[in-house]
Amino acid sequence: MATVKPFKAIRPNIDVVSEVAALPYDVYSRAEAREAVKGHPLSFLNIDRPETQFPEDQDMYAPEVYEKASELLSERIKDGTYIRDNEACFYVYELTMDGRTQTGIAALSSIDDYLNGVCKKHENTVEEKEQDRIKHVDTCSCQTGPIFLAYREKKEISDIVNEAKKNKAVYYFVSEDGIRHRVWVISEKTIVDQLEKAFSEVPATYIADGHHRAASAVKVGLKRREEHPDYSGKEEFNYFLSVLFPDDQLKILDYNRVVKDLRGHDPEELMLSIEENFTVFNVKEAFVPKVKGEMLMYISGEWFLLRAKDEVVESRKNNPVASLDVSILQDLILGPLLGIGDPRTDKRIEFVGGIRGLKELEKRVSQHTYSHAMDGTLEETGPAVAFAMHPTDIRELLDVADHNLLMPPKSTWFEPKLRSGIFIHEFER
Repeated sequence: MATVKPFKAIRPNIDVVSEVAALPYDVYSRAEAREAVKGHPLSFLNIDRPETQFPEDQDMYAPEVYEKASELLSERIKDGTYIRDNEACFYVYELTMDGRTQTGIAALSSIDDYLNGVCKKHENTVEEKEQDRIKHVDTCSCQTGPIFLAYREKKEISDIVNEAKKNKAVYYFVSEDGIRHRVWVISEKTIVDQLEKAFSEVPATYIADGHHRAASAVKVGLKRREEHPDYSGKEEFNYFLSVLFPDDQLKILDYNRVVKDLRGHDPEELMLSIEENFTVFNVKEAFVPKVKGEMLMYISGEWFLLRAKDEVVESRKNNPVASLDVSILQDLILGPLLGIGDPRTDKRIEFVGGIRGLKELEKRVSQHTYSHAMDGTLEETGPAVAFAMHPTDIRELLDVADHNLLMPPKSTWFEPKLRSGIFIHEFER
């Protein structure tokens, strides 16, 4: 069963919360992060991406960069930008996007749950990305970006959350992207105890978004255990910051693919190969595929609907990973036809979150050109083909995780994104 506990958050002063709250550090490129902090000195992105405080040629992984993050956080606490709660609380965090609301609970999850599989993952992590957050968390002795967790809806928890939301929100603001954010604090001891008990009856939690943040937080916790061999298990470093949402409130957006070349194929040849496993239809306007087993392809200025043939779907239906649309695309098109062996490392493929829209796919592929070299070979410049995916369903994610399996990379894109800087979990050095 899951271990979920309250904590004493470091959180923004109510007057500046909208200025502090920032999108997660990893949604920005280095140039985008530098641009985003201009004119926003209180934005948590200054702390989350501390290389923005240095010249552009600064090594962003140098020790002094992480020290700057710790220094900035200390300054913000001293100047009153942040306050510390004096008692352990749960925090109800509601986000509303396009009229759809999801409500989670900011709390601490156990690193032991992560290690023993009670907190389940569905993706592998990349060591290089882990190292950045390990250094950030270790230097600051704080977890600053919450891990987005899901759990199967439980009435007792929902009842407590709904009751808390009858009170006036502690925070209420609308971010620049139009997302409404509201937060309530649950501090009454009897309610805190009820909520902690209710979570103790939840058999598993699931990492929806934030695999690298979770892995990094856990590794820092294990490092602290080595540094404190007499640890009891109750220390703050035994837990990581999370926001937990019931599965029935979550929506996954499409996560699309762009491939830089056709591996020497011409479009007609590629289409003939695709038709071995898919029925192909020309479509006049792009749309997000609504049916499992369908995807759109944009090539040579045209959109095509690819519908996996019945025998393809039937042969995969009992395998939680193979039945995913992203797996069908990888196994039948990207791998054998376009030569994308490992999409996690192959430089010829790019991933485009559905929040950017299908026009972004058209824009990228419209830059593609063909030319013939002097030896007669076909040369290509710019992305050649894009695939718009049917979004993975939250039930598919839970099913994969329950079978202790892993999804292909970039299978899920969650919106809205949790803001960093609203809740900070400090632990022992």
